[in-house]
Amino acid sequence: MSDHLRHSGRPAAAQADALREIIRATPILLDVLDRAQSLALPDTWLVSGAIYNSVWNHLTGRPPLTGINDIDLFYFDASDLSYEAEDRAIRAAEKACAGLPLPVQLRNQARVHLWYEDHFGEPYAPLGSSCEAINRFASLTHSVGARLDGAGEIELYAPYGLDHLFSFRIVPNRGRNNRETHERKGARAKSVWPEVVVKPW
Repeated sequence: MSDHLRHSGRPAAAQADALREIIRATPILLDVLDRAQSLALPDTWLVSGAIYNSVWNHLTGRPPLTGINDIDLFYFDASDLSYEAEDRAIRAAEKACAGLPLPVQLRNQARVHLWYEDHFGEPYAPLGSSCEAINRFASLTHSVGARLDGAGEIELYAPYGLDHLFSFRIVPNRGRNNRETHERKGARAKSVWPEVVVKPW
């Protein structure tokens, strides 16, 4: 019998410790965190599927990269909002992350409001930090970031806690008009991890 829900309902500190243990047990995540730190970009976080999908793979005994298409890194640099500055950072990240089994996608969250409406058809208020971007993810479950602190310890950012993640429960974030994204990501997750429960919008 599967014990994939063994961390569900545990105290927040215990869940945070469990997430750090899973990250440490997933070599590609530790490698990316280390390489991201070497870029020395401001307010850098590992986010999205590389984290939550790794958790679900670990807890269900699936291979570590199951269902993970790429690795997302956020940084926040409002000192230069030009496309050229972000492109230089992206190229540096590609060089630093060469040889990894998955592509790394780096994006400056200070620039998102400049292109979001053209891409997605609705306005996006400027962000004040990478953490604020994590706050706006389509699912509360997915709103998790990780990075290394100055001592090399894993620092977590989880504004809505980790219980949804450890409960395999995808819960919509109604703070924005995220319904389509929530439903699309939920359906995809369910197809890879049937243990997942998708809460309706």
